[in-house]
Amino acid sequence: MSTVLKKPPLYDASAFVGMRKAGKLAAQVLHYITPFVTEGTSTDELNTLCHDFIVDHGAVPAPLHYRGFPKSVCTSINQVVCHGIPGPKRLKKGDILNIDVTVIVDGWHGDTSTMFAIGPIAPQHQKLMDITKQALDMAIALVRPGCFLGDIGHAIQSLVEPKGYSVVRDFCGHGIGRVFHDDALEVLHYGKPGTGLCLQQGHFFTIEPMINMGRPEVRILKDGWTAETRDGKRSAQYEHTVGVTATGCEIFTRLED
Repeated sequence: MSTVLKKPPLYDASAFVGMRKAGKLAAQVLHYITPFVTEGTSTDELNTLCHDFIVDHGAVPAPLHYRGFPKSVCTSINQVVCHGIPGPKRLKKGDILNIDVTVIVDGWHGDTSTMFAIGPIAPQHQKLMDITKQALDMAIALVRPGCFLGDIGHAIQSLVEPKGYSVVRDFCGHGIGRVFHDDALEVLHYGKPGTGLCLQQGHFFTIEPMINMGRPEVRILKDGWTAETRDGKRSAQYEHTVGVTATGCEIFTRLED
């Protein structure tokens, strides 16, 4: 029996309008929370601040109760790759932290994450964050009609691996829009040029490379969500939501100012 592969949707101009609103608010959440990300603050306190900001702006925090996730944002510290659950743990000097925010505005999803350094951090940890951000920016610069998803993954892999880092294989970017995760469009952060989906105007998706200082393998903790590096070495991630335009792409989750 043949299997019919589901095609990701192609969104129109009105959808771009909706995604701009959702993406802008997601970016505003990260901007708002930045001064609160300090030594001694708990990740649960950060979650509460983000939750209240989102709700006060008439939106919904998409992670809350999504497949049972108990909080409104993800907070991933040091060796945690992604999906860290906010809790009583307090940030300490030298930590690196990823906060991942997804909001729903009028049915549209805006998904973004960024890294924070708590006080002075070790140079090698700053370098990890810098190269991960560079990988995201390089990948976004490739997005246009005719680009293959394999081109994006290959660019990220070719940048980070020669420098001694590894690309997490267990998680990837995803289609997004009216749904949080559209599995019909998966953005691997490694790959071969000219392979995978050929992008067209109207495709919406996230790019969110997770880069490890050590090996790429991860393990899921007993809470069923928290993913951390198997070797205990640190990981970093940056994420944007983008839409393919006629000539390139629009970054929905980047604040213009």
